Amino acid sequence: MVLAKRQRVSAIHLERLIELAEFRYRLRRFLGFSEIAAEEAGISAQQYQLLQVVATIPDDRGCSISYIAERMLLRHNSAVELVDRAARSNLVKRVTDEADHRRSLVELTERGTRLLVTLAEAHLREIDEEGAELLQALQELVGNRQARKRNGTQ
Repeated sequence: MVLAKRQRVSAIHLERLIELAEFRYRLRRFLGFSEIAAEEAGISAQQYQLLQVVATIPDDRGCSISYIAERMLLRHNSAVELVDRAARSNLVKRVTDEADHRRSLVELTERGTRLLVTLAEAHLREIDEEGAELLQALQELVGNRQARKRNGTQ
């Protein structure tokens, strides 16, 4: 049974699979940290991501629901529900778009800003502590893949 699995795995190059699995493990560890940190701060991981999206909107754009949906890879109606929940928790607020009064934009509240700063600082500390392993896993995955392409050995 183990041999049969190995033979199937060898078809997708075991070494590449190991690299991919290591990268996914390191990424998942960081995402797990992020989920726990957000929950300990009293918000969901998705609400923390929303705060990041709203705070980092380019100056030439308003933070619309469509933009939030695009950046968070959500359907429009899911982004609406997320913003509604965040507004009820006083993390964000809707404001009228001055250029188009039919549309509302999303802005951070003071509470949302404070939580974002606190969580971002915690995430940066985690990156300082664990980021090298994540980066190494990604570099091995990408670097080895690029080397194989140059050598013609996918």
